[in-house]
Amino acid sequence: MTWQQIAKRIRVPLGFVFAIVFLWLARPTIASMLTSLVLVVPGLWLRGYASGYVKKNSELAMTGPYAHTRNPLYLGSMMIAFGFALASMRWEVAVALAVLFLIIYLPTIRGEEAFLRSHFASFNAYTRAVPRLFPRLRPARLTTEHGQFSKPLYMQHREYNALMGAAVLYVALIVRLFWHM
Repeated sequence: MTWQQIAKRIRVPLGFVFAIVFLWLARPTIASMLTSLVLVVPGLWLRGYASGYVKKNSELAMTGPYAHTRNPLYLGSMMIAFGFALASMRWEVAVALAVLFLIIYLPTIRGEEAFLRSHFASFNAYTRAVPRLFPRLRPARLTTEHGQFSKPLYMQHREYNALMGAAVLYVALIVRLFWHM
């Protein structure tokens, strides 16, 4: 088994383990939690918006947020994670997140790209026009389709779980805040 395969399998369970460590280390303040919303809210929006465009393994998404970045779901996750790192008031959390994204998500993205390259002839042209992670300001025009957000796709991908998870983390941070006062 390759590291890409291992990374893909352990990324979600590792996220739960990291959340526990995060809550143990966190020293939030009201100001840090409010400031974190600057990253968390747009990250949640981006994940939700992107999930309404992607038809996993059947079509190459190139419209909507996918015309700006090839990985809007991962970008949204990074924004959420670093927003919570900001809320934690611990630089160690931010450093650990950066390391985890490099060793877990970068290989996962590369593995997914290899799959997409082998299944979609237009993927190479797409990679030349759209950056892997950090978005371009103007959307790439690779198709005559304009694409449209699909609420049924959003529901199918259960992206509302990210919103519920963020809410639970904020409640836990609030409990942590008042528990240590």
